[in-house]
Amino acid sequence: MNLASTFIVATLISATNAVDVARADVVVVMNAQSGVERLSADDVTNIFLGRYRRLPSGANAIAIDQPTESGLKAEFYRQLVNKDLAEINSYWARLYFSGKTSPPNQAATQSEVLNLLARTPGGVAYMERKQVDARFKIVLDFSP
Repeated sequence: MNLASTFIVATLISATNAVDVARADVVVVMNAQSGVERLSADDVTNIFLGRYRRLPSGANAIAIDQPTESGLKAEFYRQLVNKDLAEINSYWARLYFSGKTSPPNQAATQSEVLNLLARTPGGVAYMERKQVDARFKIVLDFSP
């Protein structure tokens, strides 16, 4: 296969993955043992943008971001605050370098998100609905 054909195939695969992520049924979840039943969109926005470090119950909130490469991160922030990743990264660069707060914990893999969330009572993460199992509780659903 020549270089042009390889590029076309890679582009088609990337486009297919982007379509799959755009259709992803993203939900916000917490450890099932957290005691939190529901979070509002404002609560989740404030937690993931570093404005709140506590849950409404007063417990520590620990935001966990998906890996950037998964595409799920971009979809989550688009649904949550209608911003793309460049805008989110710029937001965090300003806050981080001003010393005001730090960004959510960045997981290296989707499996790491699941593992961190399973062992962190105040952990808040997002994932596709199909990934939610008995260890997690959906606290915000973006679907209508």
